[in-house]
Amino acid sequence: MGPRTCVHRWVIKVILLLSSLPLHATGQQCERPGDKTVMESQKDQSESKNVLGQPLEECGCNPLTGFYRDGFCKTDSHDFGSHTVCAVMTDQFLNFTKGRGNDLSNPAPQYGFPGLKSGDRWCLCVSRWKEAYEAGVAPPVILEATHERALRIVGGQATKFIISSR
Repeated sequence: MGPRTCVHRWVIKVILLLSSLPLHATGQQCERPGDKTVMESQKDQSESKNVLGQPLEECGCNPLTGFYRDGFCKTDSHDFGSHTVCAVMTDQFLNFTKGRGNDLSNPAPQYGFPGLKSGDRWCLCVSRWKEAYEAGVAPPVILEATHERALRIVGGQATKFIISSR
């Protein structure tokens, strides 16, 4: 049984599990400056897929997340960190990443970064999520808003994404 078979079986199990969860929209619409940005973002979003093979959903806009700060965990060749995992921040994870030199809790106004708190949704670098998972402190993942490219790094560990309802 090859890796693709394992991923396909995992996707089927996740879909069955998700179908038993209550579904509700986030109710968020990210404000994006200018009509052109909105149109480009909608086009990019419709072409991006999540780990379930469906259209990528918005991760969050308060604070505005994503490599392109459009609310989506989209990626391309410019995103060297692969900010593809939509996760719900926890105090445990924020302390862990701060200890690794990436303080996400404190504001950095020079970069327009407000700082994160427990409960915020944020597009994480997939390698940091995996590192946190291996340390036992990974934050919950929103599968519908996690880009399919995250599976390349997580690989056979795709079943380790922590499932949470929207």
